[in-house]
Amino acid sequence: MTEDPFVTHRSLLFTVAYEMLGSAADAEDVLQESWLRWADVDRAQVRDPRAYLVRTVTRQALNRLRTLSRSREEYVGEWLPEPLLTSPDVAEDVELAESVSIAMLTVLETLGPTERAVFVLREVFEMPYGEIAEAVGKSAATVRQIARRAREHVAARRPRVPVSRSEQQAVVERFLAALRTGQLQELLDVMAPDVVLIADGGGLAAAAPAPIHGAELVAKMLARPDRVVSAVWLNGAPAGRIESEGRLAAVSLVVENGKVTRIHAMANPRKLARLDEPAELAR
Repeated sequence: MTEDPFVTHRSLLFTVAYEMLGSAADAEDVLQESWLRWADVDRAQVRDPRAYLVRTVTRQALNRLRTLSRSREEYVGEWLPEPLLTSPDVAEDVELAESVSIAMLTVLETLGPTERAVFVLREVFEMPYGEIAEAVGKSAATVRQIARRAREHVAARRPRVPVSRSEQQAVVERFLAALRTGQLQELLDVMAPDVVLIADGGGLAAAAPAPIHGAELVAKMLARPDRVVSAVWLNGAPAGRIESEGRLAAVSLVVENGKVTRIHAMANPRKLARLDEPAELAR
């Protein structure tokens, strides 16, 4: 018996929805809604199941994204994406790893829903403009313009200096070692002077309500030796898992020129449910 196309392409469909929403929980809801629609389709009329399913998931994700954009305006403190536990193998696909990184998903959050969908489908999944147009309900010409604007928007906000996997891993290991000891100077040595810490507690965990700027302030906030710090792979990159007094947090870092320039700290317990189960991502 041939496997159902939805099952065959599930990892791809989840990745599309997750990159559009920044939330694994919402991506799973979108997949459930899309599966119900797929179950009612006359398969004999579907020439390309993969393209059809991607369009379906995109439409459902767009609907969800428009709803979420209103609730995120009322979110307590800073909003960060839901981190995913991934295997180091994800990093082998450099473009996929960059597209699902916490840093990139945070940038994508600054796009409008349609811009985000177009950018993800074109830049990450390399879909033809005509197929994207069908998915988002725009003309191909309009989609081309949206894609250009979205590329420029993202390019202006993504990390400026590409970093090799080995350099990223080395700097992350130094940072995590400094967290374990809680030594202020060790933290200062691994961070850029203008480092920024962004923390997401969602009103459910202690977190700074606004970004903290500058190595001195960030180091003083992080220099506590009473935590269990372990290295993990999150969203296709080396990262950290921190446990303290029964509370859990995940830390993702942006590295430039051998220093940590941005720290994303996810402490909202509702976003940490997947830190023990590797996600299956695919392009």
